[in-house]
Amino acid sequence: MSRHVVVRTSRGPSPDDLAALGRSGVATAHEAAGRTGLVGPELRPIYPGARIAGRAVTVLSHPGDNLMVHACIEQCRAGDVLVIATTSRSTDGMFGELFATQLQARGVLGLVTDAGVRDVAELTAMGFPVWARAVHAQGTAKAVPGSVNVPVVVAGRLITPGDAVVADDDGVMCVPLADVPAVVAAAAQREANEEAKREQFRSGVLGLDLYDLRPTLERLGVTYVDGDA
Repeated sequence: MSRHVVVRTSRGPSPDDLAALGRSGVATAHEAAGRTGLVGPELRPIYPGARIAGRAVTVLSHPGDNLMVHACIEQCRAGDVLVIATTSRSTDGMFGELFATQLQARGVLGLVTDAGVRDVAELTAMGFPVWARAVHAQGTAKAVPGSVNVPVVVAGRLITPGDAVVADDDGVMCVPLADVPAVVAAAAQREANEEAKREQFRSGVLGLDLYDLRPTLERLGVTYVDGDA
C-alpha cells in the first residue's frame, strides 16, 4: 500500500524575490532561467490579466477526487500558489468557488492545476486566478487518499514544494528554490537591457541592425531582389 502524507514545511523563496519574479512575468523569467522551467501550454488562465508569483504548495490527488485539496488548505499561507496534480490524466472540475473562498481567506494568490476547474464566473468575479487544463463542471468525490507537499509533475514540469511558481497570460513556469536568487538577478539585467533596446526601437532602429542580422542573412543565402522591376 502506498504511503500518503501531508508534509508540513515552510521552505520557500523570500517575499522580495517572489515580488521581483511577479513583476518580471513568465516570459522574462523563463529567458532569465536559461529558457527552462515552462509548464506545458495546455494549462491556460480562466480569465486574462492575472499575474502572480508565489511559493508552491503541492497536492497529489486521485483523478476525480478532491479530498487532498481539502487536506492541503491548512498548509497554505499568504503568498502561496496552490499546485494540483493527479496520478493520471483528469479534466474533472475538482476546484471551484468554495475552495477559492477558503484560500483567499489565507492569502493564497491563485491555483495551477493539471486537472479541471469549475465556477469560472464566480472565480473571475472574486479575482481568484486559475490556470487549468480544462474548464469542466464534472463533480468529484472525497474518498481516495493522496499527498500534500510532495514533488509533482504538472503538464510535463516537475514542481517541488517551496519552488517559485510564476503565472500570467503567457502561461506558467517553475523556478526551483535554489535557483530563485540567480533568476531574479538575471531577470533584472534582462529587463534593463530590454528597456535600452525599446528606446532604440522607438527611435526607428530596426532589430535587423541592432542585432547585426544582415551578415547572418547573407551567410544563409538570403538575397534581396526588386519586385517592381
